[in-house]
Parts: sequence; C-alpha cells; structure tokens
Amino acid sequence: MAQHAPWPDDPVPLALDTAPVPEYGTGSLADLLPTLAAGQGVPGLAQQIPELTPADRNCVFLIDGLGWEQIKNHPDEAPYLTSLLATSRGGTGRPITAGFPATTATSLASVGTGLPPGAHGLPGYTARNPETGELMNQLRWKPWTQPRVWQPYPTVFQLADEAGVHTAQVSSPTFQHTPLTKIALSGGSFLGRLSGEERMDLAAEQLAAGDRSLVYTYYSDVDGKGHRFGVDSDAWRGQLMYADRLAQRLAEQLPPRATLYVTADHGMIDIPFDEQSRIDFDEDWELRAGVALLGGEGRARHIYAVPGAEADVLTVWREVLGEQFWVASRDEAIAAGWFGPTVDERVYGRIGDVVAAAHDDVVITASVNEPHESAMVGMHGSMTPVEQLVPLLEVRS
Repeated sequence: MAQHAPWPDDPVPLALDTAPVPEYGTGSLADLLPTLAAGQGVPGLAQQIPELTPADRNCVFLIDGLGWEQIKNHPDEAPYLTSLLATSRGGTGRPITAGFPATTATSLASVGTGLPPGAHGLPGYTARNPETGELMNQLRWKPWTQPRVWQPYPTVFQLADEAGVHTAQVSSPTFQHTPLTKIALSGGSFLGRLSGEERMDLAAEQLAAGDRSLVYTYYSDVDGKGHRFGVDSDAWRGQLMYADRLAQRLAEQLPPRATLYVTADHGMIDIPFDEQSRIDFDEDWELRAGVALLGGEGRARHIYAVPGAEADVLTVWREVLGEQFWVASRDEAIAAGWFGPTVDERVYGRIGDVVAAAHDDVVITASVNEPHESAMVGMHGSMTPVEQLVPLLEVRS
C-alpha cells in the first residue's frame, strides 16, 4: 500500500457541513449570464446577482484558471486587473464561486446554461455514463455521447438570440464544433480567432453591433501554464501579464452603454511531489478495494463502487482520507448542495457513489490510468477558496 500521512489513533473525519458550498442562486458562475440577459429583457430569466446594474451591451471575458486569490497575490503582474478589485481605488470587483467541482467542463457548462451542475449534468472532469457504465471525459467528450441527450437545456445565448439580442462567442477556432461548445456556449454567432488581441478587438466590435448585445470571449493559456509549471512559475506569471493586457485592451474599446465582466472558471493550487501530498490510487490496494471506476480529478473525485460495496468503500475512504478530504456518499453530497439546490434524475447516476473533495494540499492521482493528469503541478477541483473563488471584475463605459 502507498504511504499516507501519519494518522492519529482516532482520526476525526472532516464534518461535511464545514465544506464551503458554492453560492448557487446568488453568487456563482451559473448566476452571471442569467442576470445579464434578464437585464436586457430576455424573458424567463431573473437577476440572480442583485448588485449588478443592467446594461444594454454585456461582455464576459473568461480567463481559464485565473482565480480571485491568484489576482490578489500578483498585483505587479496584473496591475490592470488589480485596479478593478474592490480593495483598490474605485474598484467594484468581488469574488463569486465557481461551483463544484471547480473544473473547466463543469464551469463552462454553468456559465453558458446558467444552471448548476446538478441540472446541466456535467458533474466533473470525468463522470460515469449510467447508460454504458463507462467513464466519460466531459472536456474532450470521449467516448462519444449525443450532446443534446447529455445536456438538453438551452443556453442563455440561445435564449438571448431568440429574444433579439445580438449574441456572439469569440474564441479559438478549434472550439467551434466541439460538443462542449454546442451544449454550453452556442447561440448566435461563433467567431474564431487565433490570437488574444484579435479576440479582444472582435469582441469589442460585436458589442457595438447591436443595440442589445451579449458577447463572450475566452483565453486558456493561464490555465495551461499553471497545470504544467505551477502557479507562480515564471511561465505562469508571463501568461498572467499577457491576460492582464488583454483585459485592458478590451476595456479600452468598450462602446457606449456597455459593461465588461472579467471572470474565470476556477482557481488553482500547486501540489508538492511527495507521497504525503500525492496519494496514488493505482498503487493503493486499500483505496482500490471495492471500486469499479475512479472518476473526477485529483482534488474532486467521483468513486463508483462495485455493486453492493458502496457502504464499505465510503467507510474506507473516510477512514483513510477523512482528515484531508470531505468524503460524502452521493446522497450526502446532493443533500449538502454540492452540485446545486437539486439534481436532475438523469444526472443522479453520473455522480459517484462516494465523492471526495480535497481540503488540504493533497491529491489522489492515478499514475497508470491518468499519467498526464498525475504529472501536473497545478491542480483544482475542490471547494477551498483558492480553487473555488473566481473574480467578477466590472468595467462600464
């Protein structure tokens, strides 16, 4: 068995009610677009973040992997974004919560549909398809699953487009035809541009193209450098500096009656490469016992038990990991609101029989089955502030 951190004689598992559940309904990523579109008169939507002032033209710039705490901790690399924080002169920014798990596929689906994970049905990086019994990677959409069966709800962009709002997504051309884009970020026009500067310029043009406009644009490389080299590495700092310049470039081109919101899909934390911090599921017979599939990612695991072994798996995972992880049964996690106020019937079986969310600086890797993910420096997924809090920074013209 792989070595764990030393345990006291009578370890006390973390109480589930200590988990900082995302602020669904009042201050999460899922609440942003419905609030903006409701202010533009799109029917069927409500202003869920009450302090946001309606604007005729709204743009959301999502910087993948740039959490609230990363901005606060790097004012020299991000002077413009720092100037938008609430603690700065004239700043109006504040943090909102990503949702659980704090990972790209889940968060982008929450942004685009305006729904929490328990409704849109992308509850993790990988999740079991109850129809096939296979793990599905919801970022890469493998193995193939019919997108509109997996996520049947309309996006906020589609609702806005139907209501006569000029709607556009400006992102990398490689994302245009992906299933994740179709089920989360479609509606109106998709406009692909390779460089960040081109995206900012085109987003500003699209904002000005309608009397009412809803525009989304995206930049991914802050996240990529964080995974590979770690948050606070020179490579990551360089990407933060670039993203900061992109945000300023877009803000300086806002047309009249427009508001820009800079946000992110999750934060990130660096995990040391040692046995106490990285627990290898593939080398640990105790954690593997009774487990049919290991889903999710290192800091937000879905554990699917062999039928009949659910209670035993929950007991073992709590005994072994309960001081470092919030470890819940599926029903406990749902009742605690981890995935939102309610969970759709079609989504219920996608959630693990056991769900483990990291509290400490630790991950559960899978060196054989997930070699790429296990080698990452920066990781995310859980409900700790460094992962969960994302910026909501506002610029108005």
